[in-house]
Amino acid sequence: MKISELQPQGIWKAFHALTQVPRPSGHLEKIQAFLLEWAKGNGFEAFQDNAGNIIVRVPATPGMEDRPMVTMEGHMDMVPQKTQDSTHNFLTDPIETYIDGDWVKARGTTLGSDDGMGIATAMAIFEDKTLKHGPLEAIFTVDEESSMYGVENLKPGTLKGSILLNLDNETEGEFVIGSAGGMDVQAAMDYTPEPVADGAVAVKVSISGLKGGHSGLEINEGRANANKLLANIACEALANGATIASWEGGNMRNAIPSFGNIVFIVGCSKCAEGLSALAAKWQATYQAEYAGIEEGITITAEPVPTPATAMPVAVAKAITNTVLAMHAGVYRMTPSIPDIVETSCNLGIVKAADGKAEADVLVRSSMDSKLDELASSARATFELGGFTVNYHGRYPAWQPDVNSPVAKTIERVYREVNGEDCKITVVHAGLECGIIKTVYPNMDAVSFGPTLRSPHTPNERCNIPSVAKYYNFVVKLLEQI
Repeated sequence: MKISELQPQGIWKAFHALTQVPRPSGHLEKIQAFLLEWAKGNGFEAFQDNAGNIIVRVPATPGMEDRPMVTMEGHMDMVPQKTQDSTHNFLTDPIETYIDGDWVKARGTTLGSDDGMGIATAMAIFEDKTLKHGPLEAIFTVDEESSMYGVENLKPGTLKGSILLNLDNETEGEFVIGSAGGMDVQAAMDYTPEPVADGAVAVKVSISGLKGGHSGLEINEGRANANKLLANIACEALANGATIASWEGGNMRNAIPSFGNIVFIVGCSKCAEGLSALAAKWQATYQAEYAGIEEGITITAEPVPTPATAMPVAVAKAITNTVLAMHAGVYRMTPSIPDIVETSCNLGIVKAADGKAEADVLVRSSMDSKLDELASSARATFELGGFTVNYHGRYPAWQPDVNSPVAKTIERVYREVNGEDCKITVVHAGLECGIIKTVYPNMDAVSFGPTLRSPHTPNERCNIPSVAKYYNFVVKLLEQI
């Protein structure tokens, strides 16, 4: 069965269409054109704002014109992660989906249900002329996963709704009324490479098989960070006479890095054998340390062509020590809600080669003072290692409104539709609601969605039964708002 044949067919047909359009963060021209053409083909009012966001509106069902306008919101971009053996090109290739029991998955890549499911929901609702609802608009935003550029550049007057339904949560039956803020801590260093000595040998030590994951939703699960694992190996290798030609770990600042490699330079073939033994030793160590959390940790050492230059040993040690010292993971839980992460740090990217080193850390917190504290700690760590540091892309926490009228309506309607209570909560992930509410402070906002698991990884999957339950609820909710 194709996913476009699943029920409710409207949302799955729309989601399938989205999987055919490349839309990695930073490359949204194709999806923007697709959505504008979709709106035009259906006769909907639609436009693209100066930030590249797509806004679409449909009128109320006759007799419901006096209802408040509801804004449905999701982001167009997806995280482009793939398995190391995948040949997928995110700029040109459609996502290849398949059904595995109760789950929709992708072959070797992220699925894009984060947040393709949010966009598909609005598309299905707008297309279905049998539904009853007040006036609706949808905003499909730019680069939520990489920078939140779309909502950061949203202008007053662009939106008309008074109620915001952010369709970007990952657990059906869970309704979010608050989320963490965050910022990028970006570090860079220039260095002068040194010629590699005659007879030296290059060995690439690679880590793979880690779960990775969403650096907000899954940062508290104790998963391994590939950059931190590599740093331990590098520390021991450097102590035994090696230096580093290149380091590459992770590729998204908001994904826990699941892979990485370092190309070491050693003096002879015998020394290269020592790196193989070192890789085997650390593989066994990590498999023991992460038993029950990470089941696929693999560390390999293989000879590669010897490059012409490598880092001076002092630079290699400075980078390694910086990564070792950098905090990665949960920093503090929320004192008043102990099962919710308050502050965390994700060392998402480390790259160094040919005279340039860079790193990108995403710091998150629901408390501004703790966000500043951890960002300052990251800055100090990088500066001690000789890096130049800049802050980028700060976005505010979304402070919960426990008296939210739309949340009260959601609780009532969910109970009526499903015969059970829903969960009203806050999350550590960064959601666009906090930024939107700085532009539209009177908007009443809630975030929810169907059940997704392992977003930001090639194991991303969407639960089929939850989609039907979620979509049917959205239909009933829009009838009663």
